[in-house]
Formats: sequence, C-alpha cells, structure tokens
Amino acid sequence: MTEFKVPELGENITTGDVLRVLVNVGDTIAKDQPVLELETDKATIEVPSSVAGVVKDIRVKQGDKVNVGAVILTVDENGVGAPRPAAGGTKQPETASAAQTPPDNVAGGPSPAVAGGLQASGASGVDAPRTDQKVVSMPRPGRAESVSSRSADVPRPSAAPVRAERGPSAPAAPGVRRLAREIGVEINEVRGTGPDGRISEDDVKEHARRILSGDGAARGTAGAPAIPLPDFERWGPVERQPMSNIRRTTAQRLSHAWNTIPHVTQFDQADMTATEELRRKYREQVRRAGGDLTVTAMLVKVLAVAVKQFPQFNSSIDPEADQLIFKKYVNIGVAVDTDRGLLVPVVRNADGKNLTQIAVEVQQLAQKARDRKLTLEEMSGGGMTISNLGGIGGTYFSPIVNWPEVAILGVSRGVIQPVWRPASGAFEPRQLLPLSLSYDHRVIDGADAMRFLRWVVEAVEEPFLLSLFG
Repeated sequence: MTEFKVPELGENITTGDVLRVLVNVGDTIAKDQPVLELETDKATIEVPSSVAGVVKDIRVKQGDKVNVGAVILTVDENGVGAPRPAAGGTKQPETASAAQTPPDNVAGGPSPAVAGGLQASGASGVDAPRTDQKVVSMPRPGRAESVSSRSADVPRPSAAPVRAERGPSAPAAPGVRRLAREIGVEINEVRGTGPDGRISEDDVKEHARRILSGDGAARGTAGAPAIPLPDFERWGPVERQPMSNIRRTTAQRLSHAWNTIPHVTQFDQADMTATEELRRKYREQVRRAGGDLTVTAMLVKVLAVAVKQFPQFNSSIDPEADQLIFKKYVNIGVAVDTDRGLLVPVVRNADGKNLTQIAVEVQQLAQKARDRKLTLEEMSGGGMTISNLGGIGGTYFSPIVNWPEVAILGVSRGVIQPVWRPASGAFEPRQLLPLSLSYDHRVIDGADAMRFLRWVVEAVEEPFLLSLFG
C-alpha cells in the first residue's frame, strides 16, 4: 500500500483548505491525475497524484485543513482494489470512505509526524465551492527548500529576551522549533494560530517581526491579553462563518504592513481630458488585439516609466541588514476584486511592453483572478501596486502599502469639474482623476513622494512624456 501526501505547494505555503476530493475509494488513478482541489492563501490549486493504482482509503474530506506532508489517500499500486461498478449497473457501496476511516490529519484523529517535521492541522469549514469553479493545475513540485534557506529573509530579534523553556512544551513541529532557534525566538512565547494553539512557521516569523516593530503584544505571555469581544447574541441572533485562507492571510498581511510601515498618503488630481479622448479613440483597436484600454492599464505603463525615474519607489527595506534593496526589474501589481477577496497579480517587465501588450495582459490576469486560475508565480515579485476603485466610486482613499513594497497608487472615480483655463480665459469642463499615493516614510521623503506623484499626474495629462522617458 502506497501513501500519497500533500506535496510542496509553493514558497512559504504550508497548508491549504480542501475544496473538493476528485476521486473515490475504488477508483483507478494514473500518475499526474488531479485528485484534490486545495485553496491556499494565494490561489486554488489542483493537486496531481504522484502514484498510480487503485484508491483504497481517502483520509480527507471537503472542509478539512491539511498541511504539506499530510496523507491524502492510500493506493494499491498492484491494481487489486475495491470492485468496480459493472457496465450499466450501480456503483457498489464503498467499504472505506473518508467518513468511515478515522483521518490522521484532521482534528479528532491521531496526528503522526509527517514529511519535513510538519503535522497536519485540524479541520475547519470553508465556503462551499461553486459548481462553475475553475482551477489551475499545480506545477510538478521541485525540491523543497530547507528551513535554513527559508529563514534567510526572516528578521532575527537578537535583542529579544530569551528564557529557558518551562512547563509543557509548546505545540510545534521539529522544523518549526529549529526555525525559532535559528532566528532567536523563544518558542514558548509564540502565539499559535493552529488547532489547539499549534505553532506554524508563519507564527514564528510574525512573532519575530512584531518584536522588531515594537509590538509588545507579540511577546505572548509577556504581552497584554487581548480584549474579549462582547456577547453579540445579547442584542439578537448572529451567524459565525470561518474565514477563508485568502481572507485570513489578507488580514494578517495588512495588519503586519500597517504595524510595520509608517504610512503617509498624499493626494492629487490629474486632468485626463486629452488622455480620455485618446483612450476612446484607440480602445477598439486594443480590443481587437485581445485587451481593454482601461485607465488601470494606462497607469501600469505610467508607473513602469515613473519608477525608473524614481528608483526608490521600486525598492524594499531590509531593516536587519540596514540596507535598501533596489530592484533592477520593473514589475507592477494590479489589485483585483474577486468573490474570495483581493488578489494582486503582477505584470512583469512592464517597462519593456507597449500599452497594447500591457492592456492585454492586465485583462487576462484579472480574468484569471476571478476564475480562480492564477498561479502563485503570477502573484509574486511585484515592485509597486495599483489599486483602482474608480469603477465602484468614491473620491479619495488611503491604500495600505503591499509589504514588502514601499508604495502603492490608489485611483478613484474620475469626475468632470469646471477648471479655469488661462489660454481661453474661462472655466471649461475637464475630466479629473483623483490619485492617492501611500508610501513607506522610512524609505521615501515627503518631497520625493510629491515629485513622484506630480510626475505621474503630468504623464497622465501629457502621454508624450512616456515616449520621452520610456
């Protein structure tokens, strides 16, 4: 009997929620055949089998939370398994279904150690998958990187007080304990977010970052206890729903960005009357090429040129090494609103693409985000992000920087307002686009931020600038 386990899912991804099990006990499966749909914090992944044979036992079910290395199913590679349904007949009852077999990777069952020193986490509910849901096949997993290599970019709070372990050992896998030792974190002070307070690698890293940012609450028992919620049922009925992986991760990352980055937001308006005329004139031509000449696509091109004029906007800060990391590539993220939450696919090498190419790529990436077909790679490596809420409404807003980036451009709905035109000596109706630039004040000074934003405004108003500097 051969066990098939959850393979490596991508960099820093150790867990996922089971959306759908694609096989049944008694099925004959082939290598590379999809057997499971998982929702991670970044995408929906179709997991292919690395073994072939007859399925004898399924250890997971819809709604379970599983870790990398958890057993999904067992297979008889000799092909001797449960009887197959006869042609035209009904399928025989399954003798070993997921519901009948005690799972070893969900809450309530035994939790043996699995590959890489990790253990499967407990079950939790997820939103039921839509019947029209589309997913993307997961690339064949490569060699898993070591804990040491994963810890290379994690802050090491060497100044944090370390005490000897006392009392019961913290619930954490050996690999997680090793990571904590390498970066100087006391494992018993880490607040675990897994079942029964189990500690993950992400918990250790977040604890280290909070210590460095001065958040005393991250020090576990040394910090102040969380303020309890009121009893909402006192005032009426309520409904509790589990957070999806994407929503949970969004909350964690935005909290980290807000607590780590000293945010400043500056506002301006761009007169895009002339640019809007050009956009409408050439929009059909771009549609024939497979794209849509939207304001977002145009701003991707503008930012791609702008960050080359102001390289600090395409950088990241490494506080541990006391360094700024300037990226020589230009990748622009585009925030996309989906039914699962906010996803940010990345337009790579945007400075080397013309406006039509960018328009096609932005539309394709946005559609893939809504269809749950984005790969992890397509959401990685951004240098600066655009968040356009103009299609919904509003005037201005303060977007949160997409850490580890140092700036984000927010876009609101364009409005037509009277503007004094010295050339004509009269007020004229002009279409104005509200822009909001949030940035990391540790890296970018206010004056430089204003110069950058004014450059963006002028590029929107005078598209010829893109030809001069692009």
